[in-house]
Amino acid sequence: MQAATPVQPSQSVASTFWRFAIPSIVAMLVSGLYQIIDGFFVGHFVGAHGLASINMAIPLLGLIMGFGLLVGMGGGSVLSKYRGEKNLAATQATLVTALFLIILIGLLATIVFIAFGKSLLNIQGATGVILEMSWSYVQVMSFGALISIGASAMPMLVRNDDSPNLATVFIIVGALTNIVLDYVFLGHLDMGLKGAAIATLIAQLATCVLCLRYFTSAKVKTKLTIKQLDKTIAIRIVQLGASNLVMFIYFSFVMAFHNMQFMAYGDTTQLAAFAIVGYLASCYYFFAEGLVSGLQPPVSYYLGAKQYKRIIETVKLAFSVTVGSGIALVILFNIVPELFISIFTTGNDALLEASKNGIRLHLMALFLDGFLFMASIYFVAVGKSGQALFVSVGNMLIQFPFLFILPKYLGIDGVWLAVPLSNITFALIVLPMLLINLKGLMKMHRQQNNSDGGVAVCQ
Repeated sequence: MQAATPVQPSQSVASTFWRFAIPSIVAMLVSGLYQIIDGFFVGHFVGAHGLASINMAIPLLGLIMGFGLLVGMGGGSVLSKYRGEKNLAATQATLVTALFLIILIGLLATIVFIAFGKSLLNIQGATGVILEMSWSYVQVMSFGALISIGASAMPMLVRNDDSPNLATVFIIVGALTNIVLDYVFLGHLDMGLKGAAIATLIAQLATCVLCLRYFTSAKVKTKLTIKQLDKTIAIRIVQLGASNLVMFIYFSFVMAFHNMQFMAYGDTTQLAAFAIVGYLASCYYFFAEGLVSGLQPPVSYYLGAKQYKRIIETVKLAFSVTVGSGIALVILFNIVPELFISIFTTGNDALLEASKNGIRLHLMALFLDGFLFMASIYFVAVGKSGQALFVSVGNMLIQFPFLFILPKYLGIDGVWLAVPLSNITFALIVLPMLLINLKGLMKMHRQQNNSDGGVAVCQ
């Protein structure tokens, strides 16, 4: 498969966007299959206790993925901007520096998660068999944190090295490997959650190896040498990727708080239902994140090339598809909830009813999650790291009052409703921010048209 060509000014906005978005969507959906596949096999071979236990582990896994996106999205934004400026030396230095950050952060993550992982499970309310099962999963994933971070970040770097199709293939290979190993380890060897974790790490390692072979091949533009490490670029990668990390920190905190509240106001069945609803929601999350990740390379390029109108057109297209698909999925989930729930469990009536209630309440504003993803990544793509960080941090902070207050009055339904109601509130804050920024870009576009050969400078 040939590497994709760089962004070309002569290409239409739609074709450029979809050329990056489609491989990114496929890559994120396939990447998300790691969680969904684990949920399928755990639900059918381990049962409700297994689903509840793996849900206890998800906050820690979210942090690991966040570290991967910190490097992948931050490094990808810097790479694309330098390509737009046609600065090859800086592009090469960015790639090497990003790979170094993967190694450094991965090793630090292993130390921290091994030291504090079990305590974090305790804080969420995990005890007895739930604690034992969830720790068996977290322990294995913690030792392989470097692999997981690399599997999240490196395909994004491959994509931003003008090879989005290859990046997708590498992730698909990993996902297929995970399916086979989950079937063997859980279905035949009865290894439980530890087997699911081992299967995931082996599959992610396959993706990492393919990415490393790409970066060391004769065709790649960058030669990996320690001399190309750049402290300034490393700082910029962290700045631009920080919003993605914070978004997953928010995700992990919200998940952990949800787990605490479900155990406080419900029971293991409610927590297992939350796991099922979470798997269903993740289908949209990964689609939306893949879609708006496809927004980042062309928008960053257009920024470097000072093609402001194309940025606006790209954002409009991404918004319509992200929100529209979310609304359609909410309708579908509510029409045939039993069909989707049966993917993860059968023969448990209490779990079925709890999951149906979760779909009806928790997913009613699912499409706004996609909008908030888009806003955060858009601000990263245009170099507005402060605004991107605000979206991520604000989205985190606004959840907690709802999670704390609503259950006191609505019981278990209040836990289910906390996220959709807080998302509605926060979207009303973020939308004006986005519109103001786009209005500024339109103003600079008009200045370009009105000047005699002058070039507007993007602040």
